[in-house]
Order: sequence, then C-alpha cells, then structure tokens
Amino acid sequence: MTHEVMSLLMNLLVVAIGGAIGACTRYLVSTWAAGRFGAEFPMGTLIVNIVGCFIIGAFLTITTERLIVSPYWRLIIAVGFLGGLTTFSSFGYETLRLIEASDLTQAFWNVALNLGVGLGATWLGIVGARLI
Repeated sequence: MTHEVMSLLMNLLVVAIGGAIGACTRYLVSTWAAGRFGAEFPMGTLIVNIVGCFIIGAFLTITTERLIVSPYWRLIIAVGFLGGLTTFSSFGYETLRLIEASDLTQAFWNVALNLGVGLGATWLGIVGARLI
C-alpha cells in the first residue's frame, strides 16, 4: 500500500473510534435525559448539541491558538467524537415531528434553544479557551 492509502486508512480509523465513542455518549445522554425529564421535549438532543458546541469551540481554539497537537487529535475529537455526539439531523427530524404534531410552541423552543444556546456555548468555549 502507498503512504497516501495508509494515511487515509489511519485517518478513517481515528474518526471511526471517535465517532463510536461520541455516538455511545449521545445514546447514554439521550436515554438519561428522557428518563429524567420525560420524552415530550427532546432534551437529550439539546444537551448534546450545547455540550458539543462548547467542546468544539474550546478544543479547536486551544489546538489552533495555544497548543500544537497531532492532526489525529483534531480528527478523533472534532470530526469523530463530536460528529457522533452532536445530532443536528436528529434536531431537524424532531423539530419537524413537533410541527407535524401541531406542537408549535415546543418546536419553537427546540429551534430557539438549540441555535441560541448552542451558539452561546460555542462562544463561551472560544472565550474560555483563550483565557487559559
């Protein structure tokens, strides 16, 4: 195998490992949130989206402005773990299901909180990382 193919395979393996961990984490958080808060509102999706926004803001700021890290760390965390953890596709589906059920208030809050608090969490992650 060529060096390029080996490098691609290693990148895919790193992303897959991070993605598996992120997806399992998302499942555990969603299950916990449904048990804790009920299933009427997709609280698990909201939680992982906000946490994911914060982590990507902090992690990529630290690893691009403060620390020199292996590109594998960016792949395993930003692409793999956060790709498996955050659930924008679930967010879209759940919002549309709320709209189809004529629960426009819940749909509105789902959109407003995911976008507003998610962007705020990303900003806090960036600012917090720069303060370190």
